[in-house]
Amino acid sequence: MDRTERLLDLVALFLDAREPISWAELREHFPQDYMGISDDAAERKFERDKAELLELGFPLTYIQGDDERKDGYVVDRDAYYLPEVDLTKEELAVLYAAGSAALTSGAFPGRDDLSHALRKIGFFAGNALPTPRVRMELGTEQNGPQLAQHLEQLWEACASHKWVQMSYASPKRAELTDRKVDPYGLALRRGIWTLVGFCHLRQEVRTFHVHRIRSLKVNTARPRSADFEVPDTFTADDHVASYPWQHRFHERMDVRLRLTGELMGRGPALFPGARVAPAEDGEGMLVELPVTFLDGLLRFCMQLGPDCRVESPEDARGRVKEMATRILEKHAERDEVAA
Repeated sequence: MDRTERLLDLVALFLDAREPISWAELREHFPQDYMGISDDAAERKFERDKAELLELGFPLTYIQGDDERKDGYVVDRDAYYLPEVDLTKEELAVLYAAGSAALTSGAFPGRDDLSHALRKIGFFAGNALPTPRVRMELGTEQNGPQLAQHLEQLWEACASHKWVQMSYASPKRAELTDRKVDPYGLALRRGIWTLVGFCHLRQEVRTFHVHRIRSLKVNTARPRSADFEVPDTFTADDHVASYPWQHRFHERMDVRLRLTGELMGRGPALFPGARVAPAEDGEGMLVELPVTFLDGLLRFCMQLGPDCRVESPEDARGRVKEMATRILEKHAERDEVAA
């Protein structure tokens, strides 16, 4: 019997059993595998099978019998089965709608697992689930079969802790670079999928936009052994920008803004994590925040209108004036053409 088939049959046998299964009974159930060879060889073969089942998360243990039950192998059902989740029909509907939207987006990791989970939700909910009317657009960068394929590969690599080799098109240089990366995790922010992992080329944790990966190969050597361990202190939030000015394109600088008018009370909402305090001269609120992509911040500030002004540093003030001047020149050119 094929080893994979034998392992599946072992799982089915132990889950169906209502009492411990002895070694003698196991040999009777699997005569082609555990009989016809020496006792020592048969025991070694079963020990290898048992070790693989344990590695796969199947809690198989041996118990010493007593007056009520015999010696043998049993499954710790409390450890194997998840507790029942008592969700309301409204909660099930929200989960189903969110999962359906993720699947229809065209590129989402773990699609097979998600589809299986949705089928389970639909089966147990019966007629309680309404037809989901949710749609999720991830943007033009997220289109194409290659992105979906890469997300699936990275999903598996992150779960199994296997390094990946990839060809990456960085926005900072024209040529492709080959990278060996230990994938720590994936993040979706503002429609962009980002891989966070340890880059062997740069010898530090780096981020990579998945749509910029041109080719990808997961290490297949020793598939049941992890290639790396994710640091206990790792969180994707420390590396993936939530806002445009957090992209790590430049050295950090501290920028001060002044909010007036209708924006005075919106500082914490517009710039989460920034230090917000009333201006000493009584005119508006001052916002201080660290910035690693100045143009990203300045574009955002210009969208807010004249009630958001850049106070410091001087380089930032000069840069926003340059951007505003270019915008005025573009509008002037259009007005001349129109005239």
